[in-house]
Amino acid sequence: MTTIQSETFTVHRAEGTSNVSAILPPTGHFINGSFVPATVSGNLIDVVNPATEEIITSVQAGTAADVDAAVAAAVEAQKTWGATTPKERADVLNLIANIIEDNRAAFEVIESANTGKPRAVAEDDVTSTIDTFRFMAGASRTLTSMAGGDYATDHTSVILREPVGVVGVITPWNYPLLMAAWKIAPILAAGNSIVMKPSEQTPLSTLKLVELLAGRIPDGILNVVTGQGRTVGQRLSEHPDIALVALTGSVVSGQAVAKTAARSVKRVHLELGGKAPVVVFPDADLQAAAAGVRNAGYWNAGQDCGAACRVLVHESVAEEFTQYLAEEVGSLVVGAPDAGEAVEMGPMISRPHFERVKEALAEARSAGLTIAVGGSALEGTGFFIEPTVITGVPAGAPIATHEIFGPVVTVETFSTTEEAVRRANESPYGLSASVWTRDSSLSLRVPKQLDFGTVWVNAHLVLANEVPWGGFKGSGYGRDLSLYALDDYSRTKHVMINHGA
Repeated sequence: MTTIQSETFTVHRAEGTSNVSAILPPTGHFINGSFVPATVSGNLIDVVNPATEEIITSVQAGTAADVDAAVAAAVEAQKTWGATTPKERADVLNLIANIIEDNRAAFEVIESANTGKPRAVAEDDVTSTIDTFRFMAGASRTLTSMAGGDYATDHTSVILREPVGVVGVITPWNYPLLMAAWKIAPILAAGNSIVMKPSEQTPLSTLKLVELLAGRIPDGILNVVTGQGRTVGQRLSEHPDIALVALTGSVVSGQAVAKTAARSVKRVHLELGGKAPVVVFPDADLQAAAAGVRNAGYWNAGQDCGAACRVLVHESVAEEFTQYLAEEVGSLVVGAPDAGEAVEMGPMISRPHFERVKEALAEARSAGLTIAVGGSALEGTGFFIEPTVITGVPAGAPIATHEIFGPVVTVETFSTTEEAVRRANESPYGLSASVWTRDSSLSLRVPKQLDFGTVWVNAHLVLANEVPWGGFKGSGYGRDLSLYALDDYSRTKHVMINHGA
């Protein structure tokens, strides 16, 4: 087995300074169509560029009072917005898509500076964001429900689809703009209004979005309050005028939101963590599987809940596959987003997360596991971790069961199909998985046995707006994307008319 030494990886760094300062949005809360000062001034949160460790700007640390003001605006706006037609709402969503497209360069620069994403990843995020709004604009006009009819003698039933009301939204730091779109588009399409808390680490693209939308969409239907989860997120979860809370984030965050929301019996939509198994059968195209893991395991530096991070490969081809994987991963280019088009992988989002990933790697070494590629932090400025492959991982090892959320892929072996399925399903998560095989029988049979919301065959991390995304078990419940998201953000009402009296 080939071991690629850590000195293979170097951080490509940009020359000169970033051009982000000229396009930064205001940093107040966005309530009822405009930016407003916080109720408590001077309480700020620094926003850091993870590739340079420089402070980009500072945003307001919101309070419960700020949330209350935003909810009041959303309640009032929803009365009118919820009464609009699907076409009227679709026109607004298409307008949002056009505005993002007209300003895509600014969004790409802001997203790269705030998250450290390579330019190719930021470009993909913006393109996917635009498509999300365009899809939901069309989908909102094609909703279907149970046919009206006489299901009881002399009584005609009609099924109405209604908005739920005001939706509280909490978005993560790994895909700030795209995850905002995954929530905003279907929630608005269904006729609801929004109070959103972006991650305190990555609020800038969301603030840029509302800056550009101000005065061009109805006031109050989209409000943004920046701040910490323990304050702003807590108030969203408990607020009596919020009908539903939608969160994309960690399992711990999801548990906290669900616990608080339960007190008022409000609905909750949770898209949480993942630890996606990649099951490689002996007949698979091993080179294609290795290339697939290279892309899907290290995209966005592995900071993706669907990342291909846990390989289960048949013992008969494990050595050959690992050789291919080591070669693929060893060729990754690490660097700052503005260091050139060749950069494929950026830094961890923050110093605390950087330290958590380092700790996971240290634990793997202490357990005697083999580091086939990478395995260390990269020296110098920025929160960079080497692309890492860990082999010889035994069943149940912590590094293969706990979400690392970094550029770390583990490799385990299995002997039988039954063992592969059992081991894959032992994960506490149930978001996504992939199966690699040329056997048509396995490609149909195994996905049905895997307890994950999305299962790819001979692919991984391929998404489309037309199909749902969401998990089972510890990965939460509810569906993003597709018509299923519109179902989640609406409610059904049965109206029965007695016409026999």
